[in-house]
Amino acid sequence: MVKKVYNLAMKVSELGEFGLIELLADIVNKSTSASATSGSGYHLLLGIGDDAAVWRADASIQMATTDTLVQDVHFTLDTATWEELGWKALAINISDIAAMGGVPRYALVTLGLPSDTEVKDVAQLYRGMEEIAQRYDVAIVGGDIIGAPLVIISVTVMGSATGEADYPHNILTRAAAVVGDLIAVTGYLGTSAAGLQMLKSNMQFDKETTFLLRQAHLRPVPRVTEGQILLAEGGRAAIDISDGLVGDLAKMCQASGVGSRIGVDKVPVHPTVRAAFKDDCLKLALAGGEDYELLFTTRAELMDRVKGQISCPVTVIGEIVADTTSQVRLIDAEGKEIQLEKTGWDHFAWRGRP
Repeated sequence: MVKKVYNLAMKVSELGEFGLIELLADIVNKSTSASATSGSGYHLLLGIGDDAAVWRADASIQMATTDTLVQDVHFTLDTATWEELGWKALAINISDIAAMGGVPRYALVTLGLPSDTEVKDVAQLYRGMEEIAQRYDVAIVGGDIIGAPLVIISVTVMGSATGEADYPHNILTRAAAVVGDLIAVTGYLGTSAAGLQMLKSNMQFDKETTFLLRQAHLRPVPRVTEGQILLAEGGRAAIDISDGLVGDLAKMCQASGVGSRIGVDKVPVHPTVRAAFKDDCLKLALAGGEDYELLFTTRAELMDRVKGQISCPVTVIGEIVADTTSQVRLIDAEGKEIQLEKTGWDHFAWRGRP
């Protein structure tokens, strides 16, 4: 078969919807075909090119999630490259599967594009998606493209539960926290929010700091392996930190019918963020969001085993307590309760991004 050559130096209106679909299919089809006999894609029967993707379901519990990024609401093209947007759009959905201890398998991508969008830019968007898709053995199997007044990227990821236990013991949920559980997080918090502040305010740092903050905000790393280890080692409840530590913990507490106490001095903040943002670093860690780390609970006697199995830093920051109002109480090093003006991202109440 003769490989088709595309002219990337044109607008999407010139290439046309179907030409653009062919181009994007060419970008992802190589890895999709390779995965059709192994890994996440071994059940795939039909990918991009028909009315729907088709796969043969196995005996495991299936799961699906979706998220949407809108230009000038969640990102700007002044501060993010198209490739970074592609990575992030898929990463944040993979992170949802990770937070349930699942295996991400398939992705559908819907794009809303202005007619004057450069074809090379859309190709870069898909290359960013394909890079992270290959890392996590996810097959991009279809989607939709529409005209829009600004760029809209909507991704759906489907996955499956791991292990042989019966539902609901083969997944992590927000509703499984129990009084007496310890609360812990993976990685560091506030790094993404620091990156966002750097990009929005055009703050100047040294090369290493700039790279760290930019990567944290625009190329987050989903904790897929960590979620599966947590499930296998007796983790109870989990959620990925997308809207801020306090806001996401409040969701978990409400779902579980419990309360929580957090030692703010225990919240892990990267030394680089502490140095660059000083007095603001704790606020970024507590309410900044988009870290896509795992916030989870487990029994005290299991925490050391969990920490020993997970390769990234794991920090215990508090405990689940009895509280019918599901309050998240923040306690400083002196034992005093503190209050935050804002506790996280709300699409309709806080215009804090992009």
